[in-house]
Amino acid sequence: MSDTDQPITFSDLGLSTPILEALSDVGYETPSPIQAGAIPALLDGRDILGQAQTGTGKTAAFALPLLQNVDTSKIHPQVLVLAPTRELAIQVAEACEKYSKYIPGLRTLSIYGGQGYDTQLRSLRKGVHVIIGTPGRVMDHVRRGTLSLDKLKCLVLDEADEMLRMGFIDDVEWVLEHTPPTRQIALFSATMPREIKTITERYLQNPVHVKIQSKTETASTIRQRVWEVRGLSKFQALTRLLEMHEHDAALIFVRTKTATEELSEQLIQAGFYAAALHGDIQQAQRERVVGRLKSGKLDVVVATDVVARGLDVERISHVINFDIPYDVESYVHRIGRTGRAGRQGDAVLFVTHRERRLLKSIERHTRSTLETLELPDAKALNQLRSQRLKERLVNAIDKPQTADFHNLITELVTESGITASALAAAALQLIYKDKPFYLDEKEPSFKERPRRERSDRGERGERGDRKPRRDSGADEGKTRYWIGVGHQQGVKPGNIVGAIANEANISSDLIGRISISENFSTIDLPNDLKHAQLKKIADARVCGKQLSIRPWQDEMSGKPTRRKGPPRDRNSKPKGNRKPRAEKA
Repeated sequence: MSDTDQPITFSDLGLSTPILEALSDVGYETPSPIQAGAIPALLDGRDILGQAQTGTGKTAAFALPLLQNVDTSKIHPQVLVLAPTRELAIQVAEACEKYSKYIPGLRTLSIYGGQGYDTQLRSLRKGVHVIIGTPGRVMDHVRRGTLSLDKLKCLVLDEADEMLRMGFIDDVEWVLEHTPPTRQIALFSATMPREIKTITERYLQNPVHVKIQSKTETASTIRQRVWEVRGLSKFQALTRLLEMHEHDAALIFVRTKTATEELSEQLIQAGFYAAALHGDIQQAQRERVVGRLKSGKLDVVVATDVVARGLDVERISHVINFDIPYDVESYVHRIGRTGRAGRQGDAVLFVTHRERRLLKSIERHTRSTLETLELPDAKALNQLRSQRLKERLVNAIDKPQTADFHNLITELVTESGITASALAAAALQLIYKDKPFYLDEKEPSFKERPRRERSDRGERGERGDRKPRRDSGADEGKTRYWIGVGHQQGVKPGNIVGAIANEANISSDLIGRISISENFSTIDLPNDLKHAQLKKIADARVCGKQLSIRPWQDEMSGKPTRRKGPPRDRNSKPKGNRKPRAEKA
């Protein structure tokens, strides 16, 4: 990149010093397209219609300017962010805390279903400036009188199309009606279905439309795989991947400048020839690193997105996304560093449980399904280490320098009486020093569970007019349950998914088949649900009616039994005494 073609920076967008300092701490270098488009408009108080895919950096796009505009001298809710799931609400809240690190006195609070009210109420009584919550729980607090939106300055609708899919759109409109007409609105959505367009036209005032088109094509010469973080740390997985899989050179992507330095140092200590590349490294040093990579003196480079732009090194056989990228375009660009000019390449993506939504977005928009990566266990890796060391030792026998050591070993055997094998073992110990050669083979299992392809849950509503099939049970690992809402209540699959996901803290990915009948429905849920989770589901309300969940039985005719809710804990206290029924005249 030439000096005359410098990328836009966060400071160019009008952000304050405290915000810029926080961004420097987390290592963000340049704004994404959605951030560059949205931040100036939000700072100016304009309404925003942001159209971009999941993972494009939308959180920072609205959080940075809105946090800057908060008046900390006035302790009342000024910014409300509505998110479709508790997971997203937590992520946004954590991001806001990081971004507001250097803004004295700024208070944030996340409120969502499945969390006790006491903690939320205490924070609300103390006073907060920024609230991040799911629609249902926000509505509860407004109705209780524990949350007032009368002085709200800005409302953010994050992933509006997902809220529509989960059946929250009526709740969103309810919240909108309880905010001042003067409030600023930032609406972000990957798609623009009719219902979202209606909200935009009804509530947004002359919005700035920021639409980001992502490049989604990936080369056919690149094998794409994913490893879901489980059992091992990401670093342990990385070292096993580098050791087990033959690679010429590997390019590892992380999100921040700090991470490049830390990870490259860890890799060096683990015995890999590694170096870091990020925006703060001088151009001359960058060129030296790239030169060493091309010449084979360096095998692993840990980099951020910015400096990898335009990097074309034939030796790069593997691209490893140690940190999942913020957007699909970045993912496509990253893995495009390998598999070039017709050569075969490997791309591996590390994903935590909370990042599975980003993985789905990548798969959906690249129209590809990433293979599940199988990492070697300790036993397999120990066998590989043994085999490779044997080969190295055998190959070294005929080298000229070996003759000198052979004479030395012969003298030592004669002088000390120690066997040649014992001396060879001691020599290897000197080489490896205190670093264990073998891994502990008693480690817990970390094998990945196979990911099952599933259709979009939103399409299941088309089957809702059918009664649940009694001749087929739930999928493996799931139990089928009866719930007390159906067509009579106007329920849709998204309503059920949203309520259960947020109230019982169940990822929507784990919710299986939903079938809706006239006055009840069935749903497949994981086998390992706890009693407390079932109780929360039973108490949850959808379309004004409790779910009243209980196990489904194949022999049922569809008629509910008298008992509602999950089996009651034996230690729980009985409800108050009921009055005796009046005698019939």
